[in-house]
Amino acid sequence: MARRRTAPPPRTVLIPPRQHCWVESDAFDRTLVAELLADAPSLAAVVEAGGRLVPYFRELVEDVFCLLYKLEPRFRGEREVGPAAALNGRLLRDLVAHPALGVLRAETQLDEAEAGLATLLLAEGLLARLKTESLLPRGDLLDLWDLARQEDEVRAHGEEAESLDRAAGEGETPEAAEAVKRARAKVGQAAQVAEARLRQKAQNVARRLAEMPQGGRDALPAAAAAAIPQLGRARENAQAWGTGLGAGGRTSPGKQIELGRRLATNPKLKRLARLVGRMRAQAAALRRKTFERASEEVFDVRPGRDLERLLPPELVALRHPLLRRDFARRLVEGRLLAYALRGTDEHGRGPMIVCLDGSGSMAGDKELWSKAVALTLLEIARRQRRLFRFIGFSSPDTPLFVRDLNPRAHWEVRMDGVMDVAEYFPGGGTDFQTPLAAAVECLGAARYRRGDLVLITDGECEVSPEWRERFLADKKRLDFSLYSVLIDVGPSATGTLAALSDRVTAVSQLTDEGARDLFLRL
Repeated sequence: MARRRTAPPPRTVLIPPRQHCWVESDAFDRTLVAELLADAPSLAAVVEAGGRLVPYFRELVEDVFCLLYKLEPRFRGEREVGPAAALNGRLLRDLVAHPALGVLRAETQLDEAEAGLATLLLAEGLLARLKTESLLPRGDLLDLWDLARQEDEVRAHGEEAESLDRAAGEGETPEAAEAVKRARAKVGQAAQVAEARLRQKAQNVARRLAEMPQGGRDALPAAAAAAIPQLGRARENAQAWGTGLGAGGRTSPGKQIELGRRLATNPKLKRLARLVGRMRAQAAALRRKTFERASEEVFDVRPGRDLERLLPPELVALRHPLLRRDFARRLVEGRLLAYALRGTDEHGRGPMIVCLDGSGSMAGDKELWSKAVALTLLEIARRQRRLFRFIGFSSPDTPLFVRDLNPRAHWEVRMDGVMDVAEYFPGGGTDFQTPLAAAVECLGAARYRRGDLVLITDGECEVSPEWRERFLADKKRLDFSLYSVLIDVGPSATGTLAALSDRVTAVSQLTDEGARDLFLRL
């Protein structure tokens, strides 16, 4: 007797994991986003925080990045996107309709660092509204999470149905095949019920989003309008820091995003950036005018952009039309191979260590001026291929803040370390012994002698006679110099440092001239 064939239940439509992105993207775009999330902790933190408040927040961030980065972003059809991403679609459509997006895209197209920074600023603005429930009330947010849960339920039923379909074709006995068929029919019915509930819930959520107040719909456009001047200020401040400081080639987009965010959102860093840019230019001019060119010798091959010292194979590239473009790119990035010269005064130069007073009395203009001096000395140390160590100190019970800002290749500076130095300020009292002892330990472990130690403070501190004698003995043994800068002090307040230092400079006005002597001597 022939078995009667029955029509299989309708197949459940699966919702792919990436079906919650509204903007079309390819593997290259998604790889860029993944790399930025891995390399920019601030962006990853915003995505994680937003993902706890609303479903598919990461996909929204990816869509915003694609809108800003791609030359011709295209939206996917509504049937191609899961209903739980309805809020994302509502926000993105309002953003596309706003003129601020066009202004942003003029700066961010095909620039992953600029697009990533703008995406971070927009995501932070949106996250602030989510936390205050000014975007959507809590009930609507819960409906979105319920919609996402129902999507997962539909997906689970579909996967189970596919598994049973494969098992039906592999049944060894009629009884086993019949059991699989009954289970498949049961799963199909459950899937149909789940899909009906999902469609109903999606309609209710879409209706609520259509009634979203104007304040919620303006969330991304308002964040985009606020990001336009922030991007401009971050670019100007980054130029003030100096694009070549510590780059040693290209800085990763994630690091550029971190730097840009800190420069765009921290008023103290903005002021410090202007001071550093001006002071570094003055220091370079002073050293060019004061010192004659020392006798030099070729001793290494390093990446750079000095045309007069390029290796012959690099010059050969200028005769080839394609290689000439690569030559121009590497020239801009400072990656052309060139002979490195070493002057007689560069043999055996030890580290340069700056000990900066972080006591409460240094707050304000004193802190900014002293850090600008320290970072200008960093540029001098970088050009001299010397290790630069920053030691921040205050009270005896406060741990030292120690950063090596060019630890590996001394001509490459860690910009994250520079930002840490710029933002660090402990407050408290003043203790000279602990930071100076740490500096002596570093100088003793260095490969070369003739190091330089700079102490910047606005007050005096008593040291024990035994420690002072030991410090002076170490100073003679290691052949290093101590230069001290005292801010707003009288002549009677130089007792301790006068006994320890090779030279003490008193500064009463925080101007570039106050550090002139220091720049000339180091």
